[in-house]
Amino acid sequence: MSQPTPTSFSAEAVPLAPEDPLFGLMAAYRADPFDKKVDLGIGAYRDNNAKPWVLPVVKKADAILRDDPALNHEYLPIAGLASFTSAAAKLILGADSPAIAEQRTTSVQTISGTGAVHLGALFLARFYPGKPTVYFSNPTWANHNQIFNNVGVPVATYPYFSKSTKGLDFTGMKKAISDAPDRSIILLHACAHNPTGVDPTQEQWKELAVLLRAKSHFPFFDCAYQGFASGDLAKDAWAVRYFVSQGFELCIAQSFAKNFGLYGERAGCFHFVTGPATDATKTIGRISSQLAILQRSEISNPPAYGARIASTVLNDPALFAEWEENLREMAGRIITMRKALRSKLEELETPGSWNHITDQIGMFSFTGLSEREVQKLRDVAHVYMTKNGRISMAGLNTGNVEYFAKAVDRVVREAQKL
Repeated sequence: MSQPTPTSFSAEAVPLAPEDPLFGLMAAYRADPFDKKVDLGIGAYRDNNAKPWVLPVVKKADAILRDDPALNHEYLPIAGLASFTSAAAKLILGADSPAIAEQRTTSVQTISGTGAVHLGALFLARFYPGKPTVYFSNPTWANHNQIFNNVGVPVATYPYFSKSTKGLDFTGMKKAISDAPDRSIILLHACAHNPTGVDPTQEQWKELAVLLRAKSHFPFFDCAYQGFASGDLAKDAWAVRYFVSQGFELCIAQSFAKNFGLYGERAGCFHFVTGPATDATKTIGRISSQLAILQRSEISNPPAYGARIASTVLNDPALFAEWEENLREMAGRIITMRKALRSKLEELETPGSWNHITDQIGMFSFTGLSEREVQKLRDVAHVYMTKNGRISMAGLNTGNVEYFAKAVDRVVREAQKL
């Protein structure tokens, strides 16, 4: 018998990685047999029966594609489905965007928003002069750190969430961005900030634009919730469009997971917009060529199905109008749940202030609950949420919002006795 060959990948060389906290939370929820368990962890829309919702307009687009005799499964171009990427650019930048008219934008279809952030990070790591640091909000989407770390871009944070007001720490945010070295990369959530649900006002966005311009910072917008936040596509894209109108060179990671319910189809776009210089078209041509090389070496060609669904809807006026109705329905249900939760907590006279539940926007709410309280909710009420106190408002419905409110009331009162 031959001697066993020792592995080259020992525990010292390849340590066991920790389980992803969010997906571990999902697994624990699924394994829990309790009939009143509540899932407030995963960032995916659920209807009032706590079920995944396939948008009616997506069902129509799906039927159109299935009945198309010309449909095939050939490769898409490296940059993706052109009818999709061009419509996606118009959606985020505006159909009348001067940047589009002046041909100083380029768009690449990506593996949803995660792929778009990664492609942008990879491009900046490779080509942005000076090897700058990227600054994230504190807190931010957990994957931001990992993505930029993986491509070797140094990371830092700027204050964002105020624990005392449960709103925006705008003073701290501005100071950190002002103190950052010139030409830093500033990652900004375009709307429905994840995980806090706290967004700057339009006047605050204007102040940030002045500050970023003075420091020659590079804005990197992450837009995962356009139309899903307020139900208004233009309103949710306002910050991006304003920065473009001010002549910024910037990039955008755009996801269609939430606003189309295409979570598993991984439909996204990365957009780069250069400033209105005389050689802007040449600049964007060079950038486009390098993005194609990066895409080719990583995924070669993006997946077709989700892009075709979105393209069918985005390019058909009647379907687009129906999609807007679907968006208003989703955003409206979440707003209704925010009002219901706040109302029930105030009715119970739960210690503390709960106006932040309705002040915040989008899929997530930063409740202000401590890690100890979050664990207590899981132990005694079978409520599953991330340990930082973030809840997915889409996980609440008319059948469980009172149960959740009473559970919160109980753990908050118990915590005050400690």
